[in-house]
Amino acid sequence: MANRPPGYPNALVWLRVGILRDWRGVLGSFIAAWFYVPVALFAAVVAAVVAGLVLAFTGGEILKDQFPEAARDAPVIGGLISSFLQQSGGAIGAFVGAVLAFLIGLVAVQLIRFQEADSAAALFAELAGIAAAAVLVGVLYTLYRVLLEHWLLRVSGARDLSRREAALVIPILHECAARLGLPGVPRLLVEDDLVTTNARTYARHIVVTTGVLTNPRKEIAALLSHELVHWRTGDEITSAFVRGVGLPLVLVHAVPAWLVRRFAHPATNLFVFVFFWPVLLTMKYLVQPLHRADIRAAEYRADMGAVVAGHAEGLRAILERRKSFESGRSGWDEAVCAEHPPNELRLDRLERLQAEGDATGPDTPPRRVVGTEELFGGNDPVDVRRPAIIGGVALLSVCLLSSLLGVVQWGFFRPAAAVNGYFSALADRDLDDLAGWLSPESEAAVLNDDLFTERIKSADYRPPTDVDIKAIDRKDDEATAKVSFVIDGNRMEAELRLRRDDESTVGVFKGWHIDNGISAIPVDASQEGLMINGVPVPADGGPQTRSILSAPGIHVVSVASNPLSEAAPQVVTVLPGSEYTPIQVVPELRSTARGSIEEQVKKYLDDCAQQVVAEPQNCPFRLSGYQGAEKIKWTVSRYPSLQIDVLGPAVARVSTPYEARGEVQVSGTYQAFYGTTTFTENYLVAVTGFVTVTGERISFQPGDDD
Repeated sequence: MANRPPGYPNALVWLRVGILRDWRGVLGSFIAAWFYVPVALFAAVVAAVVAGLVLAFTGGEILKDQFPEAARDAPVIGGLISSFLQQSGGAIGAFVGAVLAFLIGLVAVQLIRFQEADSAAALFAELAGIAAAAVLVGVLYTLYRVLLEHWLLRVSGARDLSRREAALVIPILHECAARLGLPGVPRLLVEDDLVTTNARTYARHIVVTTGVLTNPRKEIAALLSHELVHWRTGDEITSAFVRGVGLPLVLVHAVPAWLVRRFAHPATNLFVFVFFWPVLLTMKYLVQPLHRADIRAAEYRADMGAVVAGHAEGLRAILERRKSFESGRSGWDEAVCAEHPPNELRLDRLERLQAEGDATGPDTPPRRVVGTEELFGGNDPVDVRRPAIIGGVALLSVCLLSSLLGVVQWGFFRPAAAVNGYFSALADRDLDDLAGWLSPESEAAVLNDDLFTERIKSADYRPPTDVDIKAIDRKDDEATAKVSFVIDGNRMEAELRLRRDDESTVGVFKGWHIDNGISAIPVDASQEGLMINGVPVPADGGPQTRSILSAPGIHVVSVASNPLSEAAPQVVTVLPGSEYTPIQVVPELRSTARGSIEEQVKKYLDDCAQQVVAEPQNCPFRLSGYQGAEKIKWTVSRYPSLQIDVLGPAVARVSTPYEARGEVQVSGTYQAFYGTTTFTENYLVAVTGFVTVTGERISFQPGDDD
């Protein structure tokens, strides 16, 4: 911090005074750079041109169609109105469309910029983050410019004074500093340029061109007095902070500025405007106007310093020759210098100061001009006590509120809270609470499934217990939780996929929901009496395989009991996000059902044997080869052994194995060649059919097993 100006208690006060002076310029740079004003301007102009061109050719017809048809059909007047609207509508439409499209283009970029802010709190937080980033970049850039200033100036071409140059100008510099009440002076550097008369003040240096040294002594003294005021008031700190806040725009603006300086030609100017016009217009009509007030105030104040030092005539001589003794070393500096007050206005102000001071000579300090205390504003010209108190209270309030919100967010709206809430709802078998932790799709599915509540409230359902969150891996708005829990006495692990809610709670907090919290168990719905946790699975005539929504834990799949069959319940362990093959409960024949079926088959055969006809109706046997047989008698010699196959909980198929067929005997008489003759025949019998259940009764129905 060597060669910093005197009059400040410490370097921090010096930096703070310069940073806080020009709030308008800071605001202009902040808006232009961080709200993408050049991009918005480009989108707005393109939209306006397109809309204007389109409506210039179609606006007449559109405007004419909006006019009442009755008026357009009126004699003479109607034709006049139609012609007027058709001819003028293009211009009106083009103008209105261009204006509206321009505004829409400006707004659209900002809407896209803040599209992720879904609440006022989120928008405020994003704006606060942008502002904090801009201030941080501005402060770091200012420190960079101040701390590395000497090296940066050396790189740009500045050098130390030679012995003869120092002998000429250093005494003048110290004399001017003494007249302004400054105990120290900045380091003076020189640039080799005999053509221009230029001087530029930085935070800790003043750089003059060799052309300045060729001027009369009084003009050199006036110029140095002017620059010493800039140095003492920290104007370069103000400018550096404004540039730092708008650093993204500064870097882009440096490209066309360098091109214009490096390749001075009208074609270059045209090229720069065609490709960089949004940046140039943003600088000219947003940044510079807001920065102008402080720039002009600084110039008038520096001119006043020349008057206080007694070098008003020298300054007048420079201004009257319209020599520009301050110009920029970069595109930004040139834009800033373009906002200096016109020389005529500076001369008018200079004459008023001279008249008020009643100067006695060109080298004599005026007697009644403002003193150095008023000129420099004291050791701390920016009174920040009240703003500091207000800002401190506001900052403390924001910190306390942020801490409180952070505690609430950590306790109730982090991924772990969603996982704990999810398993707690399962343990409590609370459907409403459970649905609140699920994704919107899963939430709607479980709430629309009336039987889901019955399944999780059933005594057969056993939810996970002893839940332990092993780890949570979060990436932006998605997270994966590795969870361990106990199901039916066994320790198991699973992964839960979480996603952050789109909606905010009270406009501030964003919770989490579980994407894979509900699994689907595929079951064979064609089975009658199928149940999960004792709750029947509806048979709606749809696909045989149905997906049943199920929560993690133990589920029991069974079929309703009946006199025909029974089935051992299947215990299914459901884990989050797992996939399952279709589950089918295989029923088995009840031991008590076989006897009932065999008795019904015997009765069926006995009933068939009671028929005294050659072909008993609906029976598995008949007489063959005896035409006109009489006195027919059927007798069951041996009943068949049955094979009973259960096809479903309430249906079974009856068949007879080949080796287990029964036997019947038939006897009777028939008319042979020698007269009436008796006969006796034996036939093997196989019984087929189906067994069904009606209520609590088993019924055998004979028939083809196909």
